[in-house]
Amino acid sequence: MWPRNIFYLGVKELRSLLRDTVLLIMIIYSFSVGIYTAATAMPENLNRATIAIVDEDRSQLSARIIEAFYLPYFMPPDLITLAQMDRRMDAGQDTFALVIPPHFQRDVLAGRRPDIQLNADATRMSQAFTGTGYVQAIVAGEVNSFLAGYRSQEPASIDLAIRARFNPQLNGGWFSSVMEVINNVTLLSIVLAGAALIREREHGTVEHLLVMPVTPLEILAAKVWSMGLVVLLAAAFALVVIVQGILAVPLYGSLVLFFVGAALLLFSTTSMGILMATLARSMPQFALLVIMVILPLQLLSGGSTPRESMPEFVQNFMLAAPTTHFVSLAQSVLFRGAGLETVWPSLLALLVLGGLFFSIALVRLRRSLR
Repeated sequence: MWPRNIFYLGVKELRSLLRDTVLLIMIIYSFSVGIYTAATAMPENLNRATIAIVDEDRSQLSARIIEAFYLPYFMPPDLITLAQMDRRMDAGQDTFALVIPPHFQRDVLAGRRPDIQLNADATRMSQAFTGTGYVQAIVAGEVNSFLAGYRSQEPASIDLAIRARFNPQLNGGWFSSVMEVINNVTLLSIVLAGAALIREREHGTVEHLLVMPVTPLEILAAKVWSMGLVVLLAAAFALVVIVQGILAVPLYGSLVLFFVGAALLLFSTTSMGILMATLARSMPQFALLVIMVILPLQLLSGGSTPRESMPEFVQNFMLAAPTTHFVSLAQSVLFRGAGLETVWPSLLALLVLGGLFFSIALVRLRRSLR
């Protein structure tokens, strides 16, 4: 009877989830709008920054500098007067304001070092920090090429050819969108599984389960497969519709292999959610536990920064976290097109850790149901 019990108990969990409006909204938002905004709202590179230029020289060199600012890094420059600059900066119309002084070209040709003023709106911190270097490089490049009389540089004795693999455009949105899917899979699986058990306790249906001919193993397995299925389907929708469709991120590897790894991750994380729910007595306590657990899982698993840059102790300690192996697997499969022969150690680690967390959660669940 245990396969039927697990199936029907899982169906009961799905029906309970459908009646929980808050969790449904959280799932829909996390795997749609949340992923899109993570990829587009905060670009890591300079993107469509507004710039105004005060050209008091009106020379050939100043015209070349003005023409050097173009999309996608900068919006077409607005030519303004010096009297307009402060008012436009105060109103937030311009992120950068470049002032080219009078006789700038004459001083450059005479070998002098004329000053050129760049004003940046530091309230737009990421754009201002990155864009200042862009503006300096553009102005210096135009001045040097103007002095040389042509745009090409002298041939170097060593020519270093740089080729960016797997993300030739160096588009940060490609990386952040996929990592947001991975982070949401981890977070939602823990929250849904833990909330399912706490919901039983708060609604008083745990007592109903205790008098039914079901075992703690069947109860735990039902919650794991039902909540894991919800997150897996949501992740599939996010990857196919949001990441590949709307954001146009190329995924090179096998989605089937990725979802096999995701299923093994869900085996671990849903068990972790049940384990934390047995330790908490209410939803606020469970939320605090989730915060304490999810932050290290997301920040130290290699998704935000490379594991090689972390202290050796942290690297070794985080091998006990399933997200560490799943991040490695996901990046290898989706970004680099790796196959089973490359990622099988990660799959094996996820299977072992899943069995370990499931066993610990089962022991805790049996004690809490006594």
